[in-house]
Amino acid sequence: MKLINFILVKILSHLPKWIVKPFASPYVAGVSIDNAIKTVKSLNEKGFVATVDILGEHVHSKEESFKIRDEYCQLYDRISNEKLDANISLKPTHLGMEIDPSLAENNLRGILEKAKEKNNFMRIDMENSPYTDSTIDIYKKCIISYDKVGMVLQSYLKRTNQDIINLDSVKFNCRICKGIYRESEEIAYHNKEKIRDRFLEDVKTILNGKGYVAIATHDVPIIDKIENWIIKNEIPLDRFEFQVLYGVPMGNRLQKLLDKGYKVRNYVPFGEAWFDYSIRRLKENPNIMWYVLGNMFRK
Repeated sequence: MKLINFILVKILSHLPKWIVKPFASPYVAGVSIDNAIKTVKSLNEKGFVATVDILGEHVHSKEESFKIRDEYCQLYDRISNEKLDANISLKPTHLGMEIDPSLAENNLRGILEKAKEKNNFMRIDMENSPYTDSTIDIYKKCIISYDKVGMVLQSYLKRTNQDIINLDSVKFNCRICKGIYRESEEIAYHNKEKIRDRFLEDVKTILNGKGYVAIATHDVPIIDKIENWIIKNEIPLDRFEFQVLYGVPMGNRLQKLLDKGYKVRNYVPFGEAWFDYSIRRLKENPNIMWYVLGNMFRK
């Protein structure tokens, strides 16, 4: 079955987009802001909160980065007008960091002003290692002017636990994820069990400190371990939340978390760059194709 899944994903990556779209739709909230808003409304009605991301990385012109900046500002307006329980996640390279770090910083500050105007939260996503230090630097500057700003750290990087310790404060709001970029063994763990151990340790380090942690994983055994540790150590509910990618099947585990009073946030991506993102998700979880095929035949 694994081989069949692998072959199917490989084939899909070379097919026209209209053929791939039914397989991508479980992961992506369409291409427009209207599509994203509709998805977030549906999630809110079910008890979930959301963070919204415009798909894409590595813009190639200042004009393109300005367009993305303005779209994020419009998104904050829509979230506010629709009274949704949602915030925004964004990538520095999508705002021009590869062109010029100061360009990305200025664009981020423009979005930050809109977040501040709407009294909403902004999370700065973490990308691959060439951008780690510059992303942390931008986060530090943003948190000085507005405290509803968070960032992301990746547990497979060997530096992460020390970064957590260095950044610890009552304002520190960090999403912890395992990490998806290809990095060398010099700076990153490659062993899956080691990464899982580091993920668990990073979550504990934040909660043993002063910060807030967004626990971003679909690894149910890890979620179980963290939940047991949280209960044992009587961690307050306002110190953490669970985060998952929109559309990734997890049985009824998310509903169980909601039923226990935990905050569960869905990462909701949308935009024109849906194809590459969807192929990546399918490679990570090819079983989704059988869900989609089953639904198609039932219809």
